[in-house]
Order: sequence, then structure tokens, then C-alpha cells
Amino acid sequence: MLSKGMTNPTDSYCNTCNKPKAKLICGICQVSICKKCTQFIDEDSFSFLAKISKDLSHTAFCTTCFDEKISPEILKYNEMMAAAKNMFVFMKAQFKETRMVKRLADPIHVVECADYDETILRLAFRGAELGYNAIIDVDITSKKVKTGNYQTTVFSGTAIPANVLEERLIKDRSNWSAPN
Repeated sequence: MLSKGMTNPTDSYCNTCNKPKAKLICGICQVSICKKCTQFIDEDSFSFLAKISKDLSHTAFCTTCFDEKISPEILKYNEMMAAAKNMFVFMKAQFKETRMVKRLADPIHVVECADYDETILRLAFRGAELGYNAIIDVDITSKKVKTGNYQTTVFSGTAIPANVLEERLIKDRSNWSAPN
């Protein structure tokens, strides 16, 4: 069984256009397709998902499978990414603002991210996947990793997803220059 857009030497006709020399295989239905009829996606197109389904792990698809199964998943993924970018984020030090927010959900964890901002975005995406509009008590830790002569920093983080109403949030006014 071939996958991830690998070549198939036995089939030589494209299932879509019937031209010879179809070198690729659809990741879902396993039919031969030529390069012109193939719909490609990057391997890391769904990298923020907690669980990547078997269908989304392939990179080459026929037009039918792409339109029926992959295109709706791309739209859903993009909607979740937009929700994650608009999510409320409260760090652990902002406990005054979130002390009245219920912490009902289990904490979410992200490990080994290359960037601080990416770690927060991955936590927010996981919160959006679970249907929440905020992540609270965000705690980001960094660790220096040495590989050979190079040293890099790897970030990990935890947060608690929550539903927050903006109008009911307590604003922390202690850092304002002119408090009431």
C-alpha cells in the first residue's frame, strides 16, 4: 500500500484524465493520478491539530477526494486558527483579572515549540478545538538545548481553557498611570 504521494509503477493511466504516465497515487482512494490532476497539501498543513486523522496525513489527493474530504477540513482548520488568534490570553501573573473565572476544564499542555509566540498560539488553538474562548493561567517555560556546537531554546507551556465574558471581566487597574 503506497501513501503520501508515492509513485506506483504498475498503474500508468490517470484516473481523472486517462493520460498515460500517471506517477502519483491518491492518499485516500489509492487511484493513480498524474501530476496535473493531483491536489497537493504540505505535510505540516495541519500541524496545530492535537490529533491528525489518517486522511489528513497524506500529501497528494485526486480532485474528488480533495473536494469531498480535505477541503472541508481545511476550512474548519482555518476557522479554528482564526478563533485561536482572537482568543483571550491571561498569563499566570494576571490572577487578579481571572480570579472569578471558573476553571472547569483540564489543563492543556504544549511541549517543545521553537518560539514563545508559537507556544501561546498552540495553546490557544487547543483551547479553540475544545470550544473555549480564553486560556487562563498560561505558564510558559523555556529550556536551552545544546546540539553539537549549536544552542537553541525550546518552549513548553500549560494553560487552562475557559469561557470568559469580556464585559464581566475584572480589570486590573493597579498598573494604570492615573487610577480612579
